[in-house]
Amino acid sequence: MAVVLLAGCAALAACGGPPVSVQSVAGTPTRYPGATASSGPAATAGPAAGEPHAARPDGPLLVPVPAAPSALPVVPGAGRLAQTSAFPSTTTTPFRDAVSDLWLAVTTGDARLAQPAFFPEAAYIQVKAIADPQSDWQDRLWYDFTLDVAAAHALVGHGATFVRVIVPSSYAAWVSPGACYNSIGYWHVPGSRVVYEQGGETRSFGIASLISWRGEWYVVHFGAVLRDGAYGEVDDPEDGQGVPGPPGGC
Repeated sequence: MAVVLLAGCAALAACGGPPVSVQSVAGTPTRYPGATASSGPAATAGPAAGEPHAARPDGPLLVPVPAAPSALPVVPGAGRLAQTSAFPSTTTTPFRDAVSDLWLAVTTGDARLAQPAFFPEAAYIQVKAIADPQSDWQDRLWYDFTLDVAAAHALVGHGATFVRVIVPSSYAAWVSPGACYNSIGYWHVPGSRVVYEQGGETRSFGIASLISWRGEWYVVHFGAVLRDGAYGEVDDPEDGQGVPGPPGGC
């Protein structure tokens, strides 16, 4: 049975990141409020006739500058710790933070904002039984992810509202050591769906592959698992919420 997370997102232009309310079907919502600030010169006036001149700054009054969008931390430093066989939950704060970071990256076009949601480099070095896993993470996995974020941004653009993520937990499978050039096992789930609204219509795209580290889901392939060139892809963009899956892969 698919696990469905419900969420809402205000326009990014009005906040430092998408204020996301996330809940499981039977859960209690958790709010991530955005911050707002105004900018522009503040008007100053001299004292009225007959009133004492109050002390005031010699220059114009300064107004705080709105903070740039920033990522939520997810689980800092977890990649350096040992793997566990814990099955990932979609109701944890780290998962909700990862979803928020991924959506923020898509709507801004800045893949770096989703790095906390991406499979940690230190964990990948532990997982992969290949000659140079660090270079493979940097030059293939992360590079492909940045291209896919750019492609998703070109599709979604601005003015979209995040609705929910559908993770087909019934398709999740444990990938044992020795499979897919791995020295450590992990949980894998394909074909999750990011659902959003734009122009009064429901739309969606996929997350090609999530894998686990220490009981949390991370994006490892966003637009596609394999590709034959240096270009970004969007996984199965659809009108409506689309269909999660299919099962399989590693």
